[in-house]
Amino acid sequence: MIMPVFQGMIIFQVPPSILITAMSASTFMFLLYIGFSEIIGRHLQYSKFWNVNSNNKPNHLHIKLSSRTGMLILYTPAFLAGIASFFIFPDGGLRFMMVKSALTFHFLKRDLEVLFVHKYSAGMVLDSVLLISSAYFIAVAGMTYIQHLTLGFPEPSIDLKYLGVMLFLAGVCGNFYHHYLLAKLRERDDKGYKFPKGGLFNLVICPHYLFEILGLLGISFICQTLFSFAVSVGSAFYLMGRSYVTRKWYISKFENFPKNVKALIPYVF
Repeated sequence: MIMPVFQGMIIFQVPPSILITAMSASTFMFLLYIGFSEIIGRHLQYSKFWNVNSNNKPNHLHIKLSSRTGMLILYTPAFLAGIASFFIFPDGGLRFMMVKSALTFHFLKRDLEVLFVHKYSAGMVLDSVLLISSAYFIAVAGMTYIQHLTLGFPEPSIDLKYLGVMLFLAGVCGNFYHHYLLAKLRERDDKGYKFPKGGLFNLVICPHYLFEILGLLGISFICQTLFSFAVSVGSAFYLMGRSYVTRKWYISKFENFPKNVKALIPYVF
């Protein structure tokens, strides 16, 4: 899955493990699959696409939740897994402490945004909520467990953890700022969609996704494990797919949508 030269240089060189390889490969392929599914119209059902393909599902799977409830279910198990990691793995040195702190703070921030920042107009469907929530929980539990397995092995020759902290903080701040701009678009009882402006919204339709990717990449730089890179790169592919269809949605809804506004990466994509 990865060139051997990177092991020991960028990624922790640990004894060959079928478990780590299988977790990394399956996580990456799963995220790649759901990103491709977005492009072909098989969306995870939240936000603008919460009611897409609903007629194709059995009634017991099509249970609508409020967006606030659904998003709390998305993020809270992963946040609790982060909290638990401090008690399950109380030692481990500076890098491990940074990993646990970054993961826990990431999902604490998301829960706080759900409670105090976001304004909602759509709903979420239960099966999508459970799928995403499980993926987040597995990512946090997997990253902390695999980081624990690296203890006692030599550090990679290229230390990326401090660069990772900077990327993580930039991602968190940029993601929060653009969530705040989205929240400002709506009045208290406003359920409609408006074209977002300000920040990087003048260049891309999903800058919050771009900063989400930066934050996840920062976490993988702090971890420097195969699994963490599988999570961050796979998530980037998923968010690329989601941003692509989000841009198409805006083009279909707003006749004056500026064609120079890209999906995710300014001037490029």
